[in-house]
Amino acid sequence: MLAGYLETYSDHADQLPTRWQRGFSQMQAQTTRMQNLVEDLLLLSRLEIDSPNDDRDAIDVRSLLESIVDDARGLSAGHQQIALQIDEPHRLLGNTKEIRSAVSNLVFNAVRYTPEGSHITLRWKPWHDGAAIEVEDDGEGFDPVHIPRLTERFYRVDKGRSAATGGTGLGLAIVKHVLLRHDAQLEIVSRPGMGARFRCVFPATRLVADDEGSVPDSSAMA
Repeated sequence: MLAGYLETYSDHADQLPTRWQRGFSQMQAQTTRMQNLVEDLLLLSRLEIDSPNDDRDAIDVRSLLESIVDDARGLSAGHQQIALQIDEPHRLLGNTKEIRSAVSNLVFNAVRYTPEGSHITLRWKPWHDGAAIEVEDDGEGFDPVHIPRLTERFYRVDKGRSAATGGTGLGLAIVKHVLLRHDAQLEIVSRPGMGARFRCVFPATRLVADDEGSVPDSSAMA
């Protein structure tokens, strides 16, 4: 209800006294953050409670990642350079909405937490006998001591910076649970001043050949 009132009033925000406009903007930002938090909590609860769906989409990975990159560029507004690399085009068996949610969380985190001028790469490539989706950036990075706890609910490497970006603190927990439901795992590599890489590793059983390529064999290494 509050969000509805604020949206209505926003059409006339320029008519508010100057001293009220800052407070109005803060209310809008906090309301949006609370909406995002509730949505993420509901999604995480569903991922934890529901049994994985036996129905598997043959996900067009190229199309999915291109769409996510477009969204990320919109969020970045030109502050970072965002690239996409597809090493071998084939399809991933899984729930399209869940995979989109997981990868979007990783890419949007990179946009939110890397400084202006950083480079972010979203990559799909063969990995051992399966394949991997990677999100890599050349931002500030973080101490590896944080890695074991990054997928915990509300865990933050930098609380001040995370609060400023409007994140809910649930993104990596969602990623972890989506990957578990897809027989996959999350690998994280980072060091201060050396950026970060988040790799979603999928087994060969989750890959199918498509018209443009084939499933990578066990000798395919990156």
